[in-house]
Formats: sequence, C-alpha cells, structure tokens
Amino acid sequence: MTYSLTVRCISELIGTAIMIILGNGAVANVELKGTKGYHNGWMIIAVGYGFGVMIPVMMFGPISGCQINPAITLGTAVGGLFPWSDVLPYIISQMIGAMLGQILLIFAYKPFYDQTDNHQAVLGTCSTISASGSQWDGFVNEFLGTFILVFGAMLITHSTVLTHETGVAQLGLGFLVWALVASLGGPTGPGLNPARDLGPRIVHALFPLRQKGTSDWNYSWIPVVSPIIAAICAVLLFKGIY
Repeated sequence: MTYSLTVRCISELIGTAIMIILGNGAVANVELKGTKGYHNGWMIIAVGYGFGVMIPVMMFGPISGCQINPAITLGTAVGGLFPWSDVLPYIISQMIGAMLGQILLIFAYKPFYDQTDNHQAVLGTCSTISASGSQWDGFVNEFLGTFILVFGAMLITHSTVLTHETGVAQLGLGFLVWALVASLGGPTGPGLNPARDLGPRIVHALFPLRQKGTSDWNYSWIPVVSPIIAAICAVLLFKGIY
C-alpha cells in the first residue's frame, strides 16, 4: 500500500518523537537526581535507545520507511534510493518530532530537572556532549557510529534472506542501535542523528529549565554535520559494492 506524503510525514514526526521519549527518557532516568533509575548505569541508556529506534520502525516502517533521521534521509537521496522531492518534508517532520518528544519528556521529568544542579547532566538528557572536550574526537565518534548504523541498516533492510522476515530485520536494527550506544556511547553520547541532537538542543535553549546552564552551541555542528557525511559515505559504499 502506498501512503500519501502527508501521512508519511506524520509518521516520521510521531516516530521521531517516540525515539526521543524512549531514548532521552532513559538518559533522564539515569542522569536526573531523584529518579528511580538515578545512576543505574549506561546499559539502561543503551537499551532505551535500542528499543527507542526498534519500536517506531516496527510501527511506521511499512508506512514511511521510518527513517526518523535526517542523515539517513539525505544519504539515501544522494544515493538515489529516496526521492529528493520528499527530503525537506521528511527532515522538517523529523525535527518537529524530535522537539515535541523532548518537550513532552521535560514535562514528564520536570520535578527531577528542578532537583538536578549538574548542568552537564541536564544538557545530556537533551543533546550529546564531547566527554573529552575535543571536537575532533566528537566528529570521529559520530562519523564512525553513524557509518556503522547506516551501512548496517542498508544491508539488513536489503538482505535477501530477510525479505519475508521484516520483523527479524526490525529487531536487528534495534539491536544494532543498542550495541552502538553501548560500544560508542562513551565519547559523545552518541547522537548518530542530526534531529536527535539539534531538536532537543533547541528545546534546551528555549525551555525555562531552572538549572540548565549552556546549550553548548560551539559543539552543536558536530552531531549534525558528521552523521550526514557518514550516512552519505555509507549509502554510496553500499551501492558501490552491493
């Protein structure tokens, strides 16, 4: 069944919002003072993001493709696998969804945001941060993680073995994200998705949180530019080989 662009964009919006609520929600549960998951470890965050991607893909994959990531949208368009006419509507929908998801998450965790006086922890529930303070290290980490994500996703979703096993493919994508966050989450977060970082960072900057500190705009271009370049390279390599 073919769905209209409007329906597909609504699906991208809702899917991205769910990803943010589940993914950044796991971060908030671990990082914000007073929550039941406070300081319970990075694996909770990895699980949150793994399922935060897998669940929307299961919900909206047959409708919009559930890209929920501007880097994937641009990468597949450059590779000729997605129409350029749909790129801007998709990206706008993904950005709105990311911001909406973060706003709803802040409302859900507002008492704990008010208790938390660690500015880095508050920002970390919204956007990525370079743990080393190095933009170059952040760029490399975001590139590597996004490249593996997109290259892996292309092979999983185009696998002839999984052509009639879409549920297995969707499960595989969730585990791929889970593994990436667990393995490459240390240096930056990671973002691997411009909307996942930029949308919530805008919300962080605009929302009147009591103790939010800076939104770190000097670093903000890294989780936008690096994933886009990585996604384009991954799609082109996939097309070139397979």
